[in-house]
Amino acid sequence: MKILVINCGSSSIKYKLYEMDDKSVLAAGGIEKIGLEGSFLKTKINGETKIIESPCPTHTEGIKLMFDTLLNPVYGAIKSLDEISAAGHRIVAGGRFTKSQIVTDEMLQEWKQYMELAPLHSDAHLKGYVAVKEMLPNLPQVFVFDTAFHQTMPAKAYMYAVPYKYYEQNNIRRWGAHGTSHRFVTARVCEVLGVKPEDVRIITCHIGNGASVSAVKYGKCVDTSMGLTPLEGLVMGTRSGDIDPSAVLSIMKKENLNPDQMSDLLNKQSGVKGISGISSDIREVEAGIREGNERAKLAMEMYDYRIKKYIGAYAAAMGGVDIVVFTAGVGEHQWDVRQGACEDLEFMGIKIDAEKNKANCGEEEIISAPDSKVKVVVVPTDEELLIASDTLDLVK
Repeated sequence: MKILVINCGSSSIKYKLYEMDDKSVLAAGGIEKIGLEGSFLKTKINGETKIIESPCPTHTEGIKLMFDTLLNPVYGAIKSLDEISAAGHRIVAGGRFTKSQIVTDEMLQEWKQYMELAPLHSDAHLKGYVAVKEMLPNLPQVFVFDTAFHQTMPAKAYMYAVPYKYYEQNNIRRWGAHGTSHRFVTARVCEVLGVKPEDVRIITCHIGNGASVSAVKYGKCVDTSMGLTPLEGLVMGTRSGDIDPSAVLSIMKKENLNPDQMSDLLNKQSGVKGISGISSDIREVEAGIREGNERAKLAMEMYDYRIKKYIGAYAAAMGGVDIVVFTAGVGEHQWDVRQGACEDLEFMGIKIDAEKNKANCGEEEIISAPDSKVKVVVVPTDEELLIASDTLDLVK
């Protein structure tokens, strides 16, 4: 069976087509600048990048361009759209949905009440679903929710200490994000180490431009660093992470900012970019450190320190930790971030093998020292494969 995985952003569509018999990727690409001039599709054919320029004023044209590319007689992957058995969509905010769902009219209406939790993402997800349905009305479609993995959190972890009516009336609570990635690496690290999820306490660190840490106790998520939105928690590329609400109010008053302007400041102008004054790209910030830039150095110290704080907090929340996992762009490829996040944690059984860690750049590997009580492992994430697998399980 062939499963198409789709991830729609506000101005982009990423896709992968899987042959699920052997879990191979038949085709992959992305459409960028949807709704803007100069929109194009980028894909790899025989190892070479191909750019296909085409107007895409809406997601509908983007989805059509994707299907046309998959069907192209020269560089396409299929001869007929009938070869696609189902489509799985990455959905950022799923609210109270605890598992992936086949999309029905009833399910869609229930999900729409949570769209405001991720307004930029949710609207794009819906457009992608509708565009596929317009072209292939009988194709089964599945929503795989980034928040679903975190719905096992107890109320003491997901509630905010504000008047209870805001939870009841406005869904104000901690929902988390990156759950598909946290779920994938939780299962995968247990396979690598030959253990059962229900026997171990795992801290999963999804560290990229957006970043989050989750506490997974005996197979269930009991806490995660992102909250109502992906703004809470770690210092990120452009997001502030945890901040005193009074600091937010103070900035708004002094700068005369409205809520939308303040949201833009916290989500797009803060984090590593805001502190370093250089970039949200960790590689560029590290280049600044090598040139002696003190603000770049401070940004990275804050970035690493916040990860360490959450590792320590979640070890306490679970009564200990057996495994720490690093994944995503930075977690997989930046040895110095892994080192900084685990520094001085020997007292709780975390001891990195410095040489292994420094040599690892995205390979699946145990990087803790042989005498470390806690296993520290690099596990490349594969959210798309998990979305494809969930889709297959639901439509078989």
